[in-house]
Amino acid sequence: MNGAGVGVVVELKGITKYFGALLANAAVDLTLRSGEIHALLGENGAGKSTLVKILYGLLAPDSGEIVIGGVPVTLESPRAARAHGIGMVFQHFSLFDEMSVIENIAIPLDGAIANNALRRKVSEKAAQFGLEIELDRPVHTLSAGERQRIEILRALIQEPKVIILDEPTSVLTPSESESLFVTLDKLKAEGASILFISHKLEEVRRLCDRATVLRGGRVVGATDPRRATAKELATLMVGEGIADLNPGAGGEPGAPMLVLDGLSVAPETVHGITLDGIDLVVRSGEIVAVAGVAGNGQSELYNAISGEGGRITGGTISIADRAMNRASINDRRKAGAAFVPEARLGQATLPQSPLSDNIVLSWHATETIGSPFINRERLETVAQGIVRDFDVRIPRSDPVAAHLSGGNLQKYIVGREVKRMPGLIVIDQPSWGVDARAARHIRQTLMDLAAQGTAVLVITQDLDEALSLADSIVVMRKGRLSAARPTRTVTRGEIGLMMTGGARATEGAS
Repeated sequence: MNGAGVGVVVELKGITKYFGALLANAAVDLTLRSGEIHALLGENGAGKSTLVKILYGLLAPDSGEIVIGGVPVTLESPRAARAHGIGMVFQHFSLFDEMSVIENIAIPLDGAIANNALRRKVSEKAAQFGLEIELDRPVHTLSAGERQRIEILRALIQEPKVIILDEPTSVLTPSESESLFVTLDKLKAEGASILFISHKLEEVRRLCDRATVLRGGRVVGATDPRRATAKELATLMVGEGIADLNPGAGGEPGAPMLVLDGLSVAPETVHGITLDGIDLVVRSGEIVAVAGVAGNGQSELYNAISGEGGRITGGTISIADRAMNRASINDRRKAGAAFVPEARLGQATLPQSPLSDNIVLSWHATETIGSPFINRERLETVAQGIVRDFDVRIPRSDPVAAHLSGGNLQKYIVGREVKRMPGLIVIDQPSWGVDARAARHIRQTLMDLAAQGTAVLVITQDLDEALSLADSIVVMRKGRLSAARPTRTVTRGEIGLMMTGGARATEGAS
């Protein structure tokens, strides 16, 4: 790098960070300029999260320096980062559901209260950047896109020079994403510097002026993403080409494996979504995708099917022609089902337990793992097989689950369930926060399962994933399910309209 130049807002110079023996960032250089959207790309575990946490004051580098306005600074906390003009919008919203929009905006502002002066300031920012929202509405009544507006307004109200956006479209509909892009273009025109992190390479190509690519904690390239294809960007990220999905032979679907008939479920929490008259059939050898904006009942649907939550108030669930309304998750596994929840740590795995011990969580109901005592050698052999067959990158032999990156842990969880050869697999958000290579591996695994006769139900907020993976697609909105549509006959725009209520999304499934 040539030092601070025209338009340079922030420079990271030689940023290095270790976690024990693990090198997370290795002498990383990064320059952010005003009036520019800069993409930070890389696989899971490439070092992106560590780098932005250092820039936002959540972590301290072991060496290297941060230069703002030509002056080296020490960012000891997010408060210090904000004082130097750095704002961040996290992937997972940090909002209080019971509080209003204006109260949530006021919370992180030093000494601020939700008074008329703050209201005027927020309203001006909202009008300036197309982020209008009702300031007195409780957060629990808002869509994902509206909640994101709060997070962005909360950052903008502090007049940042740099805004970090981490996977900002991961829970948005296509129309909400387009609205966000308009806002980002306005911010860019106003001179803001935006650091944009996303696994969706087409939106990186649409938005970003420059891209820095990390691999193994090191900068391996910089490019103009507008002049590269998504496949070329992915290759730069992983160091090799990523093959297209192979759907296999694709025979006719077989017998129904999962049948929901008029299923109605009462939520377990005050802000949960009531499921109302859900009809759905998933047959052997078929992949069905449930699309929808986050918070429309997908979690309640997954919990009802797996037996992990919700109170059934009407209708029935059957798996392999067996009634399951009152069955436990283990009884459902014994009927041939497997389940992959959205929450990887805490629900799908025990975070501080080794990978081999995590086999027990789902295998104990149906597989031989030792009797009367657990056979540890058997568990370790199974874990090693999953790591090998599903390309799970691990820092050492049999690490605890929490030490894996998100993508590698997801591959391990999917592998654990696939190794049981289920007749039905229900998977919630299969590629949430997962890089291109891991996402391709997981999707191909599901296609291969279906080709072997497994019924696959995928619940996903990624519309591109739903359309590329599934044979048919249904849309969940406000606790109701649309009729199934073959993916080959439906457009992305039509599904987007159904997700937002622009087309009928409450017909019974056929």
